[in-house]
Amino acid sequence: MANLPVAIELCVVPVGTGVSLSGYIAACARVLEESGLRHEMHAYGTNIEGDWDEVFAAVRQCHEAVHALGAPRIFTTLKIGTQAEGRPSLQDKVASVQRKLAEQS
Repeated sequence: MANLPVAIELCVVPVGTGVSLSGYIAACARVLEESGLRHEMHAYGTNIEGDWDEVFAAVRQCHEAVHALGAPRIFTTLKIGTQAEGRPSLQDKVASVQRKLAEQS
C-alpha cells in the first residue's frame, strides 16, 4: 500500500537536560511546521497525520533537532494508527465523538 495514511501521537522527552524542556519541544515543533504535515500540539505530546514516510521522516528530524541542541538521550513514545480504507482526519475523529456526546445530552 503506497503512501499509507497514518495518524500518530508523538511525545519526545530529552533526557539529561535539566527540568525545562520547552526549548527542545519548540525545536521539534519547528520541524513539524516546516514539514507541512497537519499536527496539533497538546500538553503531553503532538498529534500528527500524513503519509507514513513523511510522518516518520519528521519524527527522525525531531530527534536530530533535539540532539543538535545538546540532548544526550531522548525517550520517545509513539501511538500509531492506520486505516486500510478511507482517510478520516484527527479532527473527524474528535467531531464524531462530540456528535455522539451531543446526541446523549
